[in-house]
Amino acid sequence: MTTHPAIDNLDRRIIAVTQSGLPLVSDPYGAVAAEIGVDAADVRERMQKMLDAGLIRRIGVVPNHYALGMKANGMSVWDVDDQLVDALGKQVGALDFVSHCYCRPRHRPHWPYNLFAMVHGNTRDEVFEKAGAIERLLGPAARSHDVLFSTRILKKTGLRIAASKED
Repeated sequence: MTTHPAIDNLDRRIIAVTQSGLPLVSDPYGAVAAEIGVDAADVRERMQKMLDAGLIRRIGVVPNHYALGMKANGMSVWDVDDQLVDALGKQVGALDFVSHCYCRPRHRPHWPYNLFAMVHGNTRDEVFEKAGAIERLLGPAARSHDVLFSTRILKKTGLRIAASKED
């Protein structure tokens, strides 16, 4: 089990203010700092330390693919050898049209897939073309696959904590 350093009140306040995303302004760290009453450099430094320690996973953009015109969003699922899944997943995840890629356990006999790669496109045909590129990359390592298309957007959120009232 991985242990992480304890977070203090300032870390907790930064997390509480940013857990729904950084403000969409030219200086997001400055906006966070102003909200909690500290310097922007402190916010950047603390967030980097939490990232380095694994307390937060990433700082990045989460696009709304529908708003960007990508109406066909398909999770491609692949049955690959468990001994190869990590190496193959890194290759698939590096493709510029794969937004995220990960490994999940199989649930045989009904669910043989262990490698998942999200692909976005303007049409389902475009998504199938991109899945074909993944299939060519995987070659014979892909024993079977499918593409599961999204029918609605699910709210993507992680753990939520409340800001401490104490300082």
